[in-house]
Amino acid sequence: MRIALTHNLRLSDSEEEAEFDTRETVDALAAAIERLGHRVERIEVSGPASRTVARLEAFGPDLVFNTAEGRRGRFREAFYPGLFDELGMPYTGSDAYVLALTLDKQLTKLVLAQHGVSTPRWQFVEDARRLQVSALRFPVMVKPNFEGSSKGITQDSVVEDPLRLHAAVEAALARWPAGVLVEEFVAGRDVTVPFLEAAARERGGVLQPVEYVVDAALAGGRRHAIYDYELKTRLDRAVSVRAPACLARAQAQRVREQAELVFRVLGVRDLGRIDFRLGDDGQVHFLEVNALPSLEPGAGIYAAAALEGLHADAVLGAVISSAMARWNLADPRSRRGRPRRAGPLRVGFAYNVKRLAPEPNGEQDDEAEYDSPKTLQAIREAIASYGHEVVDLEATSDLPLVLASTPVDVVFNIAEGFQGRSRESQVPALLELLDIPYTGSDPAALSVALDKALAKRMVRAHGILTPDYLVMHTGKERLPRELSRFPLLVKPVAEGTSKGVTRRSVVRDEDELRLVAREVIQKYRQPALVEQYVAGREFTVGLLGERRPRVLPPMEIVFLDASDPTPIYSFEMKQDWSDQIRYEVPARLSPRELDRLERAAREVFAALGCRDVARIDFRMDAEGRVHFIESNPLPGLAPGWSDLVLIAQAAGIEYRALIGEVLSFAIRRHQGRERERERARRAAAAVREPANGPAAVPESEGG
Repeated sequence: MRIALTHNLRLSDSEEEAEFDTRETVDALAAAIERLGHRVERIEVSGPASRTVARLEAFGPDLVFNTAEGRRGRFREAFYPGLFDELGMPYTGSDAYVLALTLDKQLTKLVLAQHGVSTPRWQFVEDARRLQVSALRFPVMVKPNFEGSSKGITQDSVVEDPLRLHAAVEAALARWPAGVLVEEFVAGRDVTVPFLEAAARERGGVLQPVEYVVDAALAGGRRHAIYDYELKTRLDRAVSVRAPACLARAQAQRVREQAELVFRVLGVRDLGRIDFRLGDDGQVHFLEVNALPSLEPGAGIYAAAALEGLHADAVLGAVISSAMARWNLADPRSRRGRPRRAGPLRVGFAYNVKRLAPEPNGEQDDEAEYDSPKTLQAIREAIASYGHEVVDLEATSDLPLVLASTPVDVVFNIAEGFQGRSRESQVPALLELLDIPYTGSDPAALSVALDKALAKRMVRAHGILTPDYLVMHTGKERLPRELSRFPLLVKPVAEGTSKGVTRRSVVRDEDELRLVAREVIQKYRQPALVEQYVAGREFTVGLLGERRPRVLPPMEIVFLDASDPTPIYSFEMKQDWSDQIRYEVPARLSPRELDRLERAAREVFAALGCRDVARIDFRMDAEGRVHFIESNPLPGLAPGWSDLVLIAQAAGIEYRALIGEVLSFAIRRHQGRERERERARRAAAAVREPANGPAAVPESEGG
């Protein structure tokens, strides 16, 4: 079976990403599902929904194994199941309604209270002024109402002094403005009851309770016995799982009965987890339920399942089994009405092959932008791994004839073209003429982006900062007043891969400027771009998507020669970077700096009309202002070497997945075109039918 593993990948240790899956967890899940005999496609869902939809539609899974938490909002966990429902794709786990309900702790408590489930008294607070302190028994616990993974829960969350409560609630609301829960704190210990619908059927899928045991020596002094955020993250080595939990017989019976009731009333499916508090007085109190529980190695669900004789792979197998039964996937007729997956396609692969290795000093760089046979083979293998047939389309002058005699469904385009400042647009223009969908930006965007001066004019018109510039056609042009301050930077106006950008490109006086400009004009047979040198940090940002692209983690190019006051990311450095620069990805940025960089990248992507994939270069000055340098909507894809590939790796996107994601956008356009053609055929058939069918009966002769 084809299974899409949808997930949010944790890229940092920030609390914002605490609920996301680590790379180790995703690897473990994918490997286990593959061992169960399924084909797995990992789909990281961070970013625009259109990107996720494109990848899902291109892969066409039989089932989505969903662990995606969503990124923001009170209904974030419900978003993806809702999306899968809209797409008609079966998925594991509870539906959107259940996930929205269970993420809202106070709403869950209200529903369960109607069914006699015991829970500590609480108040839901959105405004600290409405807090009713006198109605609570102290101590109390203050925690976010719409968060999981113990986010926002610390030792200070337990408030013993009523005089401190308002301040604690106000501080919590400042961080969690959607609302906080003020809940009476029960002295005792926590137990967790995992749920696996396809296991322990005689108990309604309720597994035996487990508890988390804290090693006091490793955890240090702790005032309150709670499983807080610090224990889940920084002090996780101090915590072990005890399975089963040590419970008296009557307590165990009460916990099981309450758990069965909770899962049944809330409608949790496939898997889940309930947290209970066992009071020192023996009472059992419901705290919260997680309908999208962690599946990281060592999670409590595995320990509880082991008591039922299930190993880790079998846990995932049970989740898949119950989802298959619910969606009736064993019956081929159940596929009716659902989107059909894209079958194997004939994928044309348009490229220019690098036959001459460039010289590191840039003297010979004619084919520097072309791709090596090794890179071309890596892309072929990645495309073929999705079951498609790859048809080579080398971008030579014979390409129009080859395309006319070689039918293809879509084209994966990395061709640099033949010659001229519009060379990158030549292959896409030809494909548009032949109505063949292709990857990447259209001819207009490629032409604009290759002409650095035109690109700067476009982004500046959209209010994006870019260094002042001048285009020199002869080297004799008069310098405008805004370029009277040196140093300046000189480079070809329509080249990529840093061609023509060398140590000599940074000029410090007018004579040097005109000399270098004339050399550039003569060598590259095109104008030279002269721009103000921006001192500061240099970044390159990758984007994937269409109208609302996902911004990948920015990469910083860190210059290692501290004695150079005007470093640049030159052609020499791109050929041999190990001792001159260091790549740092994700770049070390403050939240404000990251927001500025991501916003600028999206704005440039939109201003230039990019599509599917691009890489954009920026400089950030000492004041934190972001300056656009140039854009590459046809970025290099050399495995383990090209900037975009390294950026994607840092975002958890392996090479095969990167190629597949870029290809998925073209496949989606292909599917859209086929649907339009089918509608046109049906409309034409409907028009012809009366002429070919029985003759119409005149009104006067009718009954």
